[in-house]
Amino acid sequence: MEHVELSAADLLLRPWREADAPAVRDALRDPDIAQWNPQGGHIDDDSALLWVRRRADWSAGDHVSMAVTAAAGGQLLGSVSLHHIHHGDASIGYWTVPTARKRGVAVRAVVRLTEWAFADLRLHRVELCHAVANSASCRVADRAGYAAEGTLRESYQYGDGRRHDEHLHARLASDR
Repeated sequence: MEHVELSAADLLLRPWREADAPAVRDALRDPDIAQWNPQGGHIDDDSALLWVRRRADWSAGDHVSMAVTAAAGGQLLGSVSLHHIHHGDASIGYWTVPTARKRGVAVRAVVRLTEWAFADLRLHRVELCHAVANSASCRVADRAGYAAEGTLRESYQYGDGRRHDEHLHARLASDR
């Protein structure tokens, strides 16, 4: 899969670069990001560089991972990714750094990547799961047009090492 850059108002979604590793290390150490991501806050310079390299490699065609940056200045604001791309379906995930929260950054990034996935990858369905306790992610899902479909019981082990119930949301290419 070829790398692309996507614009969304004041945001630029672009492939990850090795130079992003220090900012990723700092972001993944944030307690809110660590709580809701599988690696927790245990990340050093080497693991941050490996994280960036893995997400920058789209060659398998099963994921697209992008840095969410400020269009002006390039400051890292977050991450948005499609993963488990297979037979017209995918899952989407995201996080934002503390300074980008409550500004609609995650919503704009999710909407833009979803639009691209439907138009360019010809996906039919994109799912979004988040821990039930992560109310901020539920608001992002709702505002990005992802319909709530149900609750998955103890479906994912998050950064705290516990399995959490998750809300399942989804969008179809035919949704408005």
